Amino acid sequence: MAQRRSLKLESNVSWSHLALLLLIIMSLEVHLSTASDTLYPGQSLAWSKTLTSRNGIFELGFFTPGKSHQYYLGIWYKKIAEKTVVWVANGNFPASDPSSSALEFYEDGNLLLKERGDVLLRNLTKSSLPNYSTIGVLLDNGNFILTSKLHNNIVLWQSFDDPTNTWLPGAKIGYNRLTHEGKILKSWKSLENPKSGRFSTELELEKMGTSDLALYYWKSNFGRYKYGRNVSQKELNNQYINVSYVSNNNESYFIYSAVSPSTFPRFVLNVTGELNLYVWDEDLCQWNLVWMERPQFCEIDGFCGDSGICNQQKVPLCDCPNGFKPRYPKQWELYEYSGGCERRNPLQCSDGGIDKFFMIPNIRFPEASQYPAVKDVEECKLNCLGNCYCIAYAYNNGCLVYQGKLQNLQQLSSDNKFGGDFQVRIAAFELMGSKNKILRKVSWIVGVLVTLILSITFAIRWWRHSFVGALEEVEFSLIMFKYRDLRRATKNFSQKLGEGGFGSVFKGTLPNSTAIAVKKIRSLEQGEKQFHAEVSTLGAIQHVNLLRLRGFCVEASKRFLVYEYMPKGSLESHLFQNVSKILDWQTRYHIAVGIARGLAYLHEYCRDCIIHCDIKPENILLDAKYDPKVADFGLAKVIGRDFSRVLTTMRGTRGYLAPEWISGEAVTPKVDVFSYGKLLFEIVSGKRNINMLDDEICSYFPARVAIAINKGEDLLTRLDYKLEGNANMEELTRACKVACWCIQDDPKDRPTMGQVVKILEGVMQVGMPQIPHHFLCLSEDPTEATVYQD
Repeated sequence: MAQRRSLKLESNVSWSHLALLLLIIMSLEVHLSTASDTLYPGQSLAWSKTLTSRNGIFELGFFTPGKSHQYYLGIWYKKIAEKTVVWVANGNFPASDPSSSALEFYEDGNLLLKERGDVLLRNLTKSSLPNYSTIGVLLDNGNFILTSKLHNNIVLWQSFDDPTNTWLPGAKIGYNRLTHEGKILKSWKSLENPKSGRFSTELELEKMGTSDLALYYWKSNFGRYKYGRNVSQKELNNQYINVSYVSNNNESYFIYSAVSPSTFPRFVLNVTGELNLYVWDEDLCQWNLVWMERPQFCEIDGFCGDSGICNQQKVPLCDCPNGFKPRYPKQWELYEYSGGCERRNPLQCSDGGIDKFFMIPNIRFPEASQYPAVKDVEECKLNCLGNCYCIAYAYNNGCLVYQGKLQNLQQLSSDNKFGGDFQVRIAAFELMGSKNKILRKVSWIVGVLVTLILSITFAIRWWRHSFVGALEEVEFSLIMFKYRDLRRATKNFSQKLGEGGFGSVFKGTLPNSTAIAVKKIRSLEQGEKQFHAEVSTLGAIQHVNLLRLRGFCVEASKRFLVYEYMPKGSLESHLFQNVSKILDWQTRYHIAVGIARGLAYLHEYCRDCIIHCDIKPENILLDAKYDPKVADFGLAKVIGRDFSRVLTTMRGTRGYLAPEWISGEAVTPKVDVFSYGKLLFEIVSGKRNINMLDDEICSYFPARVAIAINKGEDLLTRLDYKLEGNANMEELTRACKVACWCIQDDPKDRPTMGQVVKILEGVMQVGMPQIPHHFLCLSEDPTEATVYQD
């Protein structure tokens, strides 16, 4: 009996212990789950663990960038699939053994990043902190702070004080007058190496009461040099962010907030020195580039390293001459060009061999080593060939001879008068080899094209017999739709949105509830041309102010284009048709700026310049927020950066055609500028220019505005009567002036679309426009016209 009691007692004790143990484990789990954003003194964060901000926006932990084998402690967006890192603790001190690396939090408030227990990678806080029962917390704005457990408004240290290549909302970029330290952005060395690179973005302290962001590059042993232009607060502000400048006795800084937190705006100083602003598109699950400061990279000393050739108009920016190769190919692929180029084979001169010269056209000559006195280019060549130390020569009203290293080679456009032929010395067999390589390359390309055509033919046949509803991703991430899927999405093309010259547009809905617009192309030769033009241009680019092409359909003679759906329709319907909502001035100006940004992107920031050729209100669509999207690229043309391709066939719409279309002159992006100017007049007046010209030539609105500006008359009298005079006078004047400049007779007198954007944003001043010659006859008093003659 006693034995049974003993067994029962032991059983009760063991169950008690087990229950207590479970309770402890559960309490620990609860503690860990509720404190996942917090690190306590005595704790460490191992490489396999992370902290997550309270609402799950940011995550802190160890990561490896790209294919790198180094490990870094950083912060990134948790909910975005593609890891987007915004801060790196140990960019200059990577860890190589993740299993022995940890972030350790000591009782004195110090954060130490260690590897193998005792190898200090970086002392984050740099000194002991006061003991306020310190804790580390990852906030929802991406800031990792050390704060007091008792007084959470006290920030003892924060990652925002030591930014890397990313500037987040709420962080400061500026200068502390008390500590004499600057908060600056520092570029990564390469896409896979967060070590501090050559570029930085800093606050340039006030001059005449203003401050700007300045871009600098660092050159080993020579300090830093400024590159590009300063960026003002006004330029940084846009529809996505509000930027403020603060200056007091303690510090001066820029800080910004997001207009809509869900867009997660972030400035990034990239590895080539561009300062870019990205916003998150939740619908498309992608980052959109909405603003950029792209400096003249080729002006940066040593940007492409020794023997590298820089070309501002090409991608990639740097290239190696014939007979040379990148010194560090892996870094070259990651846009880190400072290592430059090296010879594939040594020169043969010193060994009694033969060297020859390879000519590179349109090079801006760097400073030469010697300037020998010779009679002509042939003597210059012989002078270099007779000196084994001579590695290149050029002749430009005199002989330029180069020894040692070739640096700062810049290739200019063919029409640039500062460029010339540059002769680089290489082994003779390299030159022969290059000819053989060209033949081999041509043969290889032909073989690849044949294989590609056969593969595409096979793929199309296979796709046509694939399962119902299948969608396949093709080049440029366009979706190839089946006809039956589009018929189902549009309910057998029952809801027509509109009709144009090349086909009809129908509304549809994809299975994931995404609204789309489906354009059915007519089976005509011109419709086929439009189809190919849209896919080849709009399919290859993305911008917040360009209509997104989601995909296409090709089955037998059927051709369809699938776009994102624009719920507010075309700008034409809001300006000229009786709609319930009248566009107020603020919305009109917002639309005008957005259109200009989209065109500037096409002209100046795409790999090849794209001319739209048909800018008019019907081709401007509006989304739910009245953000404009330039649409209908059926007449668009891709031309070279040097505008060497001449367009001869007139294209566009009456009332928006630039004079050079009619005169037969070479057409440049300035034809879009002219059309934009005409469109801007219509945004101001709410009436069609062409109708006014037909009705009464003397009351042609653009002419009246041009004359009114030159006479100093009140421009509110020219405003759309439906607005009842409610407009920002400064913006109205700016819009009217820039519209007048855009429609000048000579394309050279018109601004670029990039300049138009800056003028409308108030960043660039605009002068008094001339009255175009084709307006002079429109004045009511013939004698008045002569006042404006050149």
